[in-house]
Amino acid sequence: MKFGVIGTSDITDWVLKGAAFDPRFELAAVYSRSLERARGFAQKYGVSRIFTDFEGFSQGIEAVYIASPNAFHAQQACFFLRRGIHVLCEKPLCSNAHEAKLMIETAQKHHTVLMEAMISTLNPNFLALKDNLHRVGKVRKYVASFCQYSSKYDAFKQGIVENKFKNELSNGALVDIGVYTLYPMVVLFGKPRSVSAIGYILSSGIDGSGSALFGYEGMQATVNYSKISHSAASAEIEGEEGTLVMDRINIPRQLTFLPRKGEPQNLSTKHCGNDYYYEIKAFIDVIEAQKPEHDINSHEHSLLVMELMDEIRRQIGVVYPADKFR
Repeated sequence: MKFGVIGTSDITDWVLKGAAFDPRFELAAVYSRSLERARGFAQKYGVSRIFTDFEGFSQGIEAVYIASPNAFHAQQACFFLRRGIHVLCEKPLCSNAHEAKLMIETAQKHHTVLMEAMISTLNPNFLALKDNLHRVGKVRKYVASFCQYSSKYDAFKQGIVENKFKNELSNGALVDIGVYTLYPMVVLFGKPRSVSAIGYILSSGIDGSGSALFGYEGMQATVNYSKISHSAASAEIEGEEGTLVMDRINIPRQLTFLPRKGEPQNLSTKHCGNDYYYEIKAFIDVIEAQKPEHDINSHEHSLLVMELMDEIRRQIGVVYPADKFR
């Protein structure tokens, strides 16, 4: 399957290294706003077709991986979906729920696949957790933390505001980091009854860190996320009969079941050695099966996560320029 990629940052490199494990994947074209960056990136992968315009770039590709700044996701995705090109879009799917609905409607209208590149929920250890959820009995708590000090934060403190800290690009700790804690929650438990959030707002208008509490029937969920501090806290699901523990919520490598009575059990599964392979495989599988969307990284789940992030941003006071078009 001939792919084009938009974006030449580290995340695109990571995804392409994972894609190398799937023989169905072929990198056919590279897009960047800078011809020099496009050329340098393409040379690493032996690709000759480089573009700074979407019209030329869209010719000769069947699918596109979008890793541009968040604020551009919706417009770019819809451009390709309307042309019958399948879209794997990096998380967060877009800026807000209004854009998510537009993207989903466009994919459905043009019979093209749209999938959010949420790596964690396609990981074998998350799937193992999902299969073993019944073992904890009645679920009472979901707790997830992802706090990762940004490599760009030191520059920010010196007055240099790079893309990852720009409000106009729809960034922030919630959408860049917190989304990893929310997506698994939604996949496992659906829509919460209530949302209560707090956050720390930086001078550029984005949130540097935050926490949210969600109410469900008979249980509660708590998530913590940050781009300005670091934490080794894991994720766990607590039930009346035991607890499932993941070492990391974004890319779980270890899964342990702690029964209320008995010894800990290692439920970790083996995988191919590259976590990004699984999102490429899932995306191509959906296309080849002629399905409209993925079962786990589905339109419904992506939209619900975006709606929850909209509500959290409303409560903590983060507004993006893209919100004006809702």
